[in-house]
Amino acid sequence: MHLSPEPQSPFHALTVRQVLEELRSGTEGLDPGEAGARLVAYGPNRLQEKRRHSPLRLLARQFTDLLIVVLAAAAVISGFLGEWLDASAIIAIILLNGSIGFLQEYRAERSLEALKRMIAPRARVIRGGTDAEVDARCLVPGDLLVISEGDRVSADARLLETVALAADEAALTGESVPVSKDALVVCARDADLQERVNMVFLGTVVTRGRGRAVVTATGMRTELGQIARAVAEERVEATPLQRKLAVLGTQLSVAALVIVALIFLTGTARGLPLLAMFFIAVSLAVAAIPEGLPAVVTITLSLGVQRMARRHAIIRRLSAVETLGAATVICTDKTGTLTRNEMTVRRIFAEGRFVRVTGEGYMVRGEFMGDTTSEAVVPMEHPSFQAMLEIGVLCNNSSLAIDPVEGTGTLTGDPTEGSLLVLAEKAGLDHRRLRDAHPFRQEIPFDPARKLMTVVRTTGDRSRAYVKGAPEVVVVLCTRVLYGGEIRLLNEEEKEAVLTATHQMASGSLRVLGFAFRDLSGGESEEEIEQDLIFTGLAGMMDPPRAEAKEAVQACHRAGVRVVMVTGDNPATAGAVARELDLAGGGAPVVMTGAELDRCTDNELTDRVETVDVYARVSPGHKLQIVDALRARGEVVAMTGDGVNDAPAITRADIGIAMGITGTDVTKEASDMVITDDNFASIQRAVEEGRVIYGNILRAVKYLLACNTGELVTIFVAIIAGLASPLTPIQILWMNLVTDSPPALALATNPGDPDVMQRPPPDPKGRILSGRLALEMILVGLLMALVTLAAFAWYRASPAGAPLAGTVAFSVIILFQKFYALSVSGPDNGPIGLRDLFRNRWLWAAILFGIASQVLVTTWAPALPIFDTVPLGATDWAVVFLLSSLAFFVPEAVKRVRNRTGAGVG
Repeated sequence: MHLSPEPQSPFHALTVRQVLEELRSGTEGLDPGEAGARLVAYGPNRLQEKRRHSPLRLLARQFTDLLIVVLAAAAVISGFLGEWLDASAIIAIILLNGSIGFLQEYRAERSLEALKRMIAPRARVIRGGTDAEVDARCLVPGDLLVISEGDRVSADARLLETVALAADEAALTGESVPVSKDALVVCARDADLQERVNMVFLGTVVTRGRGRAVVTATGMRTELGQIARAVAEERVEATPLQRKLAVLGTQLSVAALVIVALIFLTGTARGLPLLAMFFIAVSLAVAAIPEGLPAVVTITLSLGVQRMARRHAIIRRLSAVETLGAATVICTDKTGTLTRNEMTVRRIFAEGRFVRVTGEGYMVRGEFMGDTTSEAVVPMEHPSFQAMLEIGVLCNNSSLAIDPVEGTGTLTGDPTEGSLLVLAEKAGLDHRRLRDAHPFRQEIPFDPARKLMTVVRTTGDRSRAYVKGAPEVVVVLCTRVLYGGEIRLLNEEEKEAVLTATHQMASGSLRVLGFAFRDLSGGESEEEIEQDLIFTGLAGMMDPPRAEAKEAVQACHRAGVRVVMVTGDNPATAGAVARELDLAGGGAPVVMTGAELDRCTDNELTDRVETVDVYARVSPGHKLQIVDALRARGEVVAMTGDGVNDAPAITRADIGIAMGITGTDVTKEASDMVITDDNFASIQRAVEEGRVIYGNILRAVKYLLACNTGELVTIFVAIIAGLASPLTPIQILWMNLVTDSPPALALATNPGDPDVMQRPPPDPKGRILSGRLALEMILVGLLMALVTLAAFAWYRASPAGAPLAGTVAFSVIILFQKFYALSVSGPDNGPIGLRDLFRNRWLWAAILFGIASQVLVTTWAPALPIFDTVPLGATDWAVVFLLSSLAFFVPEAVKRVRNRTGAGVG
């Protein structure tokens, strides 16, 4: 029997009869033969994987970068010269970077494995009128699916009948509150995923009730399958720093090779020995190419990863560290990240008055105060308030384990019900003892059609019904009210007052419940039990923002990072949380819904995306649109998420951040970073750490480029001036070994500047080698060449001659770089202070190592012939230190002048 793979109408917008007709199914399900034919036509109910690259191919492509190729050539040249230590170091660097890249890509390809695990292995179906259990992979459209509490749904399906059915769809929608289902509802065609209450979806879990449904989609055609396809199609893009370093590495390598070739040609043209110039040119090529840069970046990021792990941020890809530092927008979920994911009662209403309730989350300590005053209210002294609190406990299936020391509760059950238990405990009611005193007899579970839940309990020989639900439903069923300890008739004016109070709380984005009770004689039907009720009061609750989230948001604003809320929650609630967090930076938050997104073209969204603070009622496709629109405007986007629906968006973003507590395996596998405490404040701290690391990488780049420039300029100017090269090939390679990597790696451990979160993020389109950095690099290089050649020329003209001149020049150029590293380690925004001078003990270790090494090769007898050096006297060392120290004092003097003239740090 032929079926169209795509329905003519969305199944959620069709009646039960229309769905069965379109799927050509019935109340007895498909016969086995038809099910088999459809399985052949539609394929198995499983998620397809993208074609995997072989591990060998993944490994091989890590070594195709131009800079890696040049480094490999440098290793070969070093080996040719007999410098096996240098060659081994370069090869180790190449292998280290290749291994890390391989592991990252190999791990990224595992994300669909987690998606596959979300499909239930078995499914209960009705085929040919017979109830059977089949392999979930054999489900086909038209199959009649039977589901009940605890089942994982095996395919997308349209509900045919429901009995108090609810499903946890957090994996798809990101919202933790189970969704009540109703088969009789016909949804609008454009209803969002979370509004399709007549559907169940692959990978979600039935939390309550039971039902039957007809399968509408399997495998890759399901909502989960569409997410899987989006994840599979994503390509990992280079981060801003990776792109900049790739360009810079290529430019520097080409420039260095050109300059080295020029030095070789100039030297030979001036009559210098051809073989000697060849070895000098090759040694310079090895020294000039910044082969230490990849290792410095890797180790800097690795150290940052360790620090971030201690601050609740687990990095899955090293590149994520520097991307965080460059982030300009953080798109974050609301529930559990900006908020506590712990419903909290904020206001209660009874006896015609409002009462405010303090305390957050499941902390059972709080106060009850007048709504507009600081007057303390004791709920247990007011019968209506007490009765309402007792109903909240007794009409409740959740439980709360309380730490008597900390006063915090651990909830088992529904967050809304948990908030009522906390409310009672704040008022002095022990919810466990209260339940023990009123044994359970009967429950009429919550039903979306009735919008009520009723529990019947006994006390001695008396039975009482405790009711909670939507206020507008509860108040209609009430004929009496408990007021001031007396039960009296509930008139229309008082009912209107209850509805007005409900509207007032709801307009403040509180979820409102009404409470009532009645005594029973014992013979009432379920319908009669919920009639002639006695109204007690209202409770308004919300998931409150985290206490530390507001300061974290403000810290991001000061750092020039926008925080955008992207949530499946309703616009009113999302807007209220945004206002509490001051997400808009002092103004009213601009809220955009998923429906509005659907009406926007890509260009319109790109124009509006800079002004929107909150996106509410969004779907997975909307999140991708938001990320794409922000990136189209040049933003570096971080996207947080926990549900499966977030996986494509966090893959598309510059950095994907998964939640460690509530996050699904799919999201974690697709992410670059996992926040272990699900707290937005940890993201803000990770951004701060990322900026520190980014700054340290730039310090290392500045140091390496300036020093390499100085080395090239020194040799080039010496040859142009008609002097012999002040350095021999072995000295050049030794200098490369002791002056490049140790100080550069030590700079990776530099502590962050205090104002690192007071500056705007680095421009993602900007170059690492900015005009100012290029100028500093050239000036430092010229200063290095000037002092080195001045010492070389002075000593060469002295009676000691060339041997001493070469040794002094060799020592000056090495110690010069050590002093310059000390200046580079200072704050970005000004000259180095006394405290800053000694804040990096590893840099001092690298400096002392360099000095000790230089003393060794100029005093130890066996080393003298190898390095073409002679011993230096005290006066010679004084000259060396005096000239070398200019590398520290001159840049520091320039910083002071720049600060005084207001030139800034740029």
